Parts: sequence; structure tokens; C-alpha cells
Amino acid sequence: MPSKLPDLNSLGGAGAGVEDGGGGGGKKWPVGFVQFLFVLSVVVCSLLYAPRLFVLTSTYGLDFFAGQTPPPNTSSSSSLVDGGAGGNANDDVAAPVLDNQVHSPCSSLPGDTICCDRSDFNTDVCFMAGDVRTDSASLSLLLFPNQTSPSANATAKEERIRPYSRKWETFIMSKVEELRLRTATDSADAHRCDVVHDAPLMVMTAGGYTGNLFHAFSDGLVPAWVTSQHLRRRVVLGVLSYNPWWAGTFGDIITGLTDHHVIDLLHDKRTHCFPGAIVGTRFHGILTVDPTRLRDNKSILDFRSLLANVYETGEPNQVTNPQRPRLGIVARKGTRVMENQEEVARLARRVGFDVEILETANGMPLSAWYASVSACDVLVGVHGADLTKLLFLRPGAALVQIAPLGVPPIARGCYAEASMRMGLHYEQYDAVGHESSLIRSYGPTDVVVSDPEVAKRDKGWGFVARVYLGGQNVTLDLARFGETLSRMHARALRVRSLQSQEAP
Repeated sequence: MPSKLPDLNSLGGAGAGVEDGGGGGGKKWPVGFVQFLFVLSVVVCSLLYAPRLFVLTSTYGLDFFAGQTPPPNTSSSSSLVDGGAGGNANDDVAAPVLDNQVHSPCSSLPGDTICCDRSDFNTDVCFMAGDVRTDSASLSLLLFPNQTSPSANATAKEERIRPYSRKWETFIMSKVEELRLRTATDSADAHRCDVVHDAPLMVMTAGGYTGNLFHAFSDGLVPAWVTSQHLRRRVVLGVLSYNPWWAGTFGDIITGLTDHHVIDLLHDKRTHCFPGAIVGTRFHGILTVDPTRLRDNKSILDFRSLLANVYETGEPNQVTNPQRPRLGIVARKGTRVMENQEEVARLARRVGFDVEILETANGMPLSAWYASVSACDVLVGVHGADLTKLLFLRPGAALVQIAPLGVPPIARGCYAEASMRMGLHYEQYDAVGHESSLIRSYGPTDVVVSDPEVAKRDKGWGFVARVYLGGQNVTLDLARFGETLSRMHARALRVRSLQSQEAP
């Protein structure tokens, strides 16, 4: 599947996969002249021998409740039109169903309407039904009512929204760009289309905390999938704070979300036209998809299927020894390091595991991480963002999260429910005082070591972040942790036995 993102080998390149409205140039005229002749010859040959290349294929209805299914290898497309042509995003395009959430005030959206659902604690989501056009100068989306509709002469409406799923956190929300959603009062001729899309727009941000892997998935990619999956990739992603790291890291997943090129909304100055828009994303919980809140009852396992579709090569993982389950140890750098990691690995091998050390700081792409983690029967790691890769585990596998001193409630809140919804077995190993490096700084009798809950209550969140999350490592008690490993090994053998019996 072709990439929808730019070639990021050079951070300065605009690339062909993102629509940013920029131009190339800078070559001396003889080379450019040769290129011009080459392009001209291609265009002439295409016009002579393949005129159908320049005709848009018919658009299929996007109402998935109507039961329409596009034929294989058919995807929505975008057309470039001359700015004076005045293209309309609604011409011959079936109205899409924008809101897939049950009991939403916007689930039955009439045409030429802006509707915002601000009832959720975590996120606002707005929907625009009708002829929607971008206005880059004011960072706005303009809705042009059909002149024959009852709302054509309605009072102009404006909504403002920051499309990020942490609206309760004032500081980070102030860093997310605000979009204006407006009913246009002037003529559509003043905002003629440069690019006409036959799929609706969905606006999300690559800003906020999404430079962190946990937040990139929990705040960004999973909510984006929840919000748009019912459109079956017939949606155009418009991204705020678009950046090379985000595009390069998650390009494969983005290809699984959309059949279209991504639009860099902050830098693309052209007028893009759509048959509707979704601004913001639904949030069901940390790394969570709640089937009861979706009209098609999708779950986090369906999101995991997307990951399998984009990352699996078709070659099954090789099981070197069916009697030795595979255990992966996520190796952190900096803080919350497992100081006796090699001893833990040797212990796991003696218990009966094949062990792989998964280094987090080696620049390995997510596709390689997927291959390693999806082959594991058990994934072990100290609490941190890299345990988000539990999404790569196969249902039936196990996650053992090691929670440093003072961190157990935070650790459980991040990954326990997500693991269970994924069909994983979840265990949490809570480190005790003598397993924490804090004992070297505070001593065994200090309240920081002897009673972390009291210390956290008295000293506040800043202390928790600085000391418990950012200022300690762990040295696991091998006798104590060995019991966990033995239990996980026995379970892995049982699961393998059951799976072999169920295999055809």
C-alpha cells in the first residue's frame, strides 16, 4: 500500500505524501528543461492513450448502515481543480455518516449543520455536514449552506475547538491550536476550491503530549481510529502540529486509518473542499475502545487487527522450541531501570523461557517492535511508555508490569484495563522497599520508603513525578520475582497446549 506521508529521510523535505501546498525548485534551467520535456511527454502520452486516468471514478455512499460495500481495490480520491472552477465538495457525493457514537446529540445530523458534543470530560468533538471548505488565513473551516435548503439564510454560527483529548488539562490544551468552525455568510465564489475531496475531513493534532509513545496511542491514534473507523478509510486526515517524527514513526498506522494523503493544516494554504468534517476525536479511556458506545460494536481487538494488517508480513513467527515459551524484557534507559536485568534474564531462562531483551533506545521502528513483541508469550517491563506495546501482543499472551515503589496505582491505571480488554493476562509486580534504589537515598525507615502512600499525600504530585517516577530504579528480589516467572511459564505452556489443540 503506498505511503500517504512524505519521505522523511530529509526532515526538510515536504514530500509527496503530505499535502502542504509547497512547491519545489532550485535546479539549474537545463535540468529543469529536461524534466519539463519528460513530464510533458508523460502527460501527452496519457492523454492520447489513457484518457480515463483523468476521470474520477464514481463515489460510493459512505453510510455504512446502508450496507454498501465498495468493490475491491477501489479507494476514494481527491481532485485538483483550477481555483476559478468553483468546485463543490457536495457534487455527486453521498452524504457520509459522521458520528458513530451511540446516544450522541450529533448522531442524526441534518445537512448544512454544525453540531458539537461537549459532554465528555476528556474531549470535545464537532461535526459539520455539508459543503465544508478550509480557510488557512483564519485557521477555520467554513460551512457553505446549500442555497435551496431551509438553513441557507440561517444566522451565522461559530464554534471553536482544540482537537485534543485532554481538555481538562489547561496547560497542554493551551498549546494545541484552536480551530474556528463557521457558517459562511459570503458567497462560495469567494472561497473557490483548489482541491476537491470526495471523503470527509477528520481533524486531529500531532501536538500535545504525543511525542511520548503512550500518549501518541492513548490520546491520538486510538481515539482517531474510534472516531473514523466506520468510514473504512474513506476519510481525509487534517493534522495540526504535523511533524516529521510523528509521520515517520506512525506512517504505517496512518495508512491503515486513511486511503488519502494527510493534509498539514498549518502550512497548506490551498482551499480544500469536503462533503463534511469531523473535528476532534472520541476518547473512551486509556488505550480503550468501548464497544457499547459504538453503533458497530468495535473493540480494541479490532484496532489490534489494524496493527496486524499494517505490520505483519505474512510470514508466521518461528517457534524455535514449543516447550520453551518466549519472554520479552523491555529494557529501559535513564529512570526506572531494572538494575539486575541480566540476572532476571538468566533466571527466566532457568525457569524455561527463551528470553529476548528489547532495548527501547535503539531506534528500532515500530514494525520491528511489532514482530518481536507479537512473538512473545509474556512481556515483562518496568512501568513506562514503552509498555504501550502491549497492543502488539497476541490475545492470550501475558503482560507483567513491574511497578516501582509509590507507583502501583499509576501503573495499574495505565495498563491493567487495557490489557484485559485486549484478551491478555495481566499481572502487576509491586516493588517493595528493599527493591527500590530510593533506599540508598532515604534509608529504610524514611516515610518515602516505608510508607509511600503517606509520602505522596503529604508531598504532592510534584514529588511523585520527581522522586517516584523520575528518581528511582529497581533491583528485583530474584526469589520473590522467580515465583512470578514460574507462574507465567506454567500458564504459557497451558495456553500453547490449548492453542495447538484448537489449531486446524
